[in-house]
Amino acid sequence: MSEAPVLSVENLSVAYEGAGAAHTIIDNVSFTLGRGEILGIVGESGSGKSMTCRALIRLLPSSLLRVTGGAVRLAGGQDVMALSPRDLTRVRGRRIGMIFQNPASHLDPVMTIGRQIAESIRHHHKVGRKEAWARMLDILRQVGIPDPESRANAYTHEFSGGMRQRAMIAVALACDPEILIADEPTTALDVTVQAQILRLLLQLRDERGLSIIFITHDLGVVYQLCDKVAVMYAGRICEYGPKDEVIHHPRHHYTAGLIACQPGTTGDSGPVHTIAGQPPGAGDMPSGCRFHPRCQAADAACAAHQPPLEEAEPGHARACHHPLGTRMEARA
Repeated sequence: MSEAPVLSVENLSVAYEGAGAAHTIIDNVSFTLGRGEILGIVGESGSGKSMTCRALIRLLPSSLLRVTGGAVRLAGGQDVMALSPRDLTRVRGRRIGMIFQNPASHLDPVMTIGRQIAESIRHHHKVGRKEAWARMLDILRQVGIPDPESRANAYTHEFSGGMRQRAMIAVALACDPEILIADEPTTALDVTVQAQILRLLLQLRDERGLSIIFITHDLGVVYQLCDKVAVMYAGRICEYGPKDEVIHHPRHHYTAGLIACQPGTTGDSGPVHTIAGQPPGAGDMPSGCRFHPRCQAADAACAAHQPPLEEAEPGHARACHHPLGTRMEARA
C-alpha cells in the first residue's frame, strides 16, 4: 500500500471580488504531494502559481481575494480551509513553511537574523531562550551560513542576496515543517548562487524528509530539482505528472510550447521560440479551454468546452481536447 500524501489539494478555487464584479482566477486546482517529494509548479508570469500556493495557507495578498471552494488536506485529514484563525496560526510555520522570492521584504529589518529564528522556535516549540538560541545556530549551520555564532547577530541588510535567501530558508525551517513552499527563491540570484540554493533544498529534503512545492518559470530548474510537475495556465492546471514524462512526452500544447521556448531546445543559434499571444487577464478569461486563443490545434470544441484534467497514462494527466501523443508530435 502506498503512503498517504502529506498534502492533498482538491478543487481549490480563488476569486477576485471588487468593483461590483467577481472573477475566478484560480479554478479547481487539484494535486497531491508525497512525503519527501518535490513538486514543481511552472508557467508564465500571471499563470496563478504563487496565488495557488498562498491560498494553500490562506495568505492571500489582498482582502479582495477569497477562496471560493475546495479543500487542502494535510496528513491526518486536517483541512486547512476549515481551520479557525487560531488553529491556522499553528499550521503556518509548524506544518507548512514558506520562502519567498524577495527575502528582504519578508525578513524584519530591525531584528537580527538569529533573534527572528529563535523567537519563532520559542513560539512554536515552547522552549527557553537558551535552547531556542542553540537550535537557531544549528539551523544556520544546516543552511550553510558560515560562522553562525557571529552572523546570528547581523541584520538583513548586512547579508548578501544569497545569504538572505539562506536566512529566509532558515526562518522557514525554524519550526521543523513537514512541507516547504518555495516561491521562485532563486530568480534574483546569479547562476552560481542559484545552484547552491538548489543543492541546499535537495540536501534538506534528503536529511529531513521534507516535502517541497517549488514555484518557478524555469523548466531547467524543474528538471534539475523536481520529482513531479504541475503546468499552470490562466489559473488552471493543464498538465500534471512525473517530471520525465511531462518534459520528454508533453501531452498539452502549452507544455510543449514552454519546452520549445527554452534556450537551446532547437539545437541551433537561431531566434528563441515564443508562444504567440498573451495570457488572459483575470477579468478576460476566454470560454472553453483558456489556452485556445493561442493554440494552433484549437477548434470549435476547444472554444466551447473546458477540457477536464484526465489521465493520459497512470499518474500523467492533461486537460486538452486534442492532446499530443508522441515526443515527435509534441515538437512539431
